[in-house]
Amino acid sequence: MSRGPGLGLVATRHAVVATPEHPLRLTGGGVLRHVEVAYETYGELAAARDNVVLVAHALTGDAHAAGHHGDPARRGWWDNLIGPGRAIDTDRFFVVCPNILGGCRGTTGPSSVDPATGRAHGPDFPELHVADLVAVHRRLLDHLGIGAVHAGVGGSLGGMQVLQWLAEEPERLQRAVLVAATARLTAENIGFSSVAREAITADPDFHGGRYAEHGVVPARGLKVARMMAHITYVSAQGLEEKYGRAGIEGYLQHQGDAFVRRFDANSYLVLTRLLDRFDPFADPAFAKAVASGDPRVLAISFDSDWRFGTSHSRFVVDELAAAGLDVAHHELASPWGHDSFLLEPPGYHALVAEHLRS
Repeated sequence: MSRGPGLGLVATRHAVVATPEHPLRLTGGGVLRHVEVAYETYGELAAARDNVVLVAHALTGDAHAAGHHGDPARRGWWDNLIGPGRAIDTDRFFVVCPNILGGCRGTTGPSSVDPATGRAHGPDFPELHVADLVAVHRRLLDHLGIGAVHAGVGGSLGGMQVLQWLAEEPERLQRAVLVAATARLTAENIGFSSVAREAITADPDFHGGRYAEHGVVPARGLKVARMMAHITYVSAQGLEEKYGRAGIEGYLQHQGDAFVRRFDANSYLVLTRLLDRFDPFADPAFAKAVASGDPRVLAISFDSDWRFGTSHSRFVVDELAAAGLDVAHHELASPWGHDSFLLEPPGYHALVAEHLRS
């Protein structure tokens, strides 16, 4: 793929997609009467509005997927995939990347002010499901005047969102790319998340989730949660080759400290619980809804990924094929574990580019 300079200066925008007159009714029974969503766009929308690629991010990502915000050395999290001549080619496609509901990177979440009370939602933020994230993004596309979507592309939780799209509006999504994704967490996955949440809630500065009112953050617990989670994102080979026995502690310390500076503890609790709940094929109605569309689906997994490894992708592929969808799966060799979806293992970007072109 092309390795030109990529996109230049980009900006994050915001849109209000839920109001008291048009509230967002959540899958778990909660209601949000004000929802703002942060998003970025790249490329030009065709006159026929038929060149849209929706990019969905992973657990702690954000809307800034490509380009830069003023410092060309600090680029978006999927900059290697999105840009002129790249796999998601902005010379051809109009790319929309929204931030997810429940986070803390510009879209309404626990740290956002609830207009009804004048204070942050905090621990009162309602339970979320993947369907709620997709509902917000569907409203955003409606706000932008976008109907059919050429393709939805997502890695990890992003892939789970794209999978949910296939059932929510199967006629709207023409292609789907699911990278290192899952339709159901294992007990081991949930166990890691459970320990991470315990680290946060047991921190003396957590204060029942009302730490902002005390002027503190549960930094120690959040740091430990991130350090442990990060181990699951990389492979044993990758850690050994890059950091070794002597360097791993310092590497994890750095990852934990950086995370505390950019992410909210209540958001981490809400979003990891959302992951634990995701099990769409357990509901026969989900497969029936998926079967009512005819998008072409590409699933990609990596042989060193032990968080959402190849067995996860095969399960999704089998279920979608049983529903009658045109679906293909490729397992790729990579030394980088789950984080491979953010990097450039051989063959990965070429597969994405070909699926979007076909």
